[in-house]
Amino acid sequence: MACSIYAFDAYGTLFDVHAAVRRHSAALGPDAAQFSTLWRAKQLEYSWVRTLAGRYQDFWALTEQALDFAFAATPSADPALRPHLLEAYRQLDCYPEVPELIRGLKREGKQLAILSNGTPDMLASAVSAAGLDGCFDAMLSVESIRAYKADSRVYDLATTHFRVYPEAVSFQSSNRWDIAGATAFGFRTVWINRTGAPNEYPDLSPAAVLPTLSGLVELG
Repeated sequence: MACSIYAFDAYGTLFDVHAAVRRHSAALGPDAAQFSTLWRAKQLEYSWVRTLAGRYQDFWALTEQALDFAFAATPSADPALRPHLLEAYRQLDCYPEVPELIRGLKREGKQLAILSNGTPDMLASAVSAAGLDGCFDAMLSVESIRAYKADSRVYDLATTHFRVYPEAVSFQSSNRWDIAGATAFGFRTVWINRTGAPNEYPDLSPAAVLPTLSGLVELG
């Protein structure tokens, strides 16, 4: 059965999380790539720990804290770049195939959502910067439940909003752990494996694996 609703993870799936550092890579110096990887890893780690501990802070606060850790762990990086990196993170580049894919799904009459750890302000800024204003029927943030992925309550935001069963939703994410959580919840899942990473969680397999979002429409 074809899905009527397409829900997308934001960071790493629609928007390139490394774009902020890439814009300032010359100023950051030779450790820029390592710095970006660490920033992202700590951002996610903090979200998992705070969900498990029941001590929620919003995703922008975690993004700032993770950036501060990356600076502390990377002596070659100049902390004066902090405000510039944070501003760049609010306006991340979307991946090249995203605009055409999103508009193609809209033309087919699909309902589209972003389902993200990001705050509403973060998501609105990213969508606007990508020129995708008005393309999504819903931008669903974990802020309303104060817990992060892969908590099942996050995925329930989509079924509650659209008043559907999980199997009506096709969920796309570049994060394998996110796909595992969404699969366990009952979504049809499509892993966007942009980095060619090895598979994990074999008991929670996606319905399909794609290297980019191109080709999603053909899955039906």
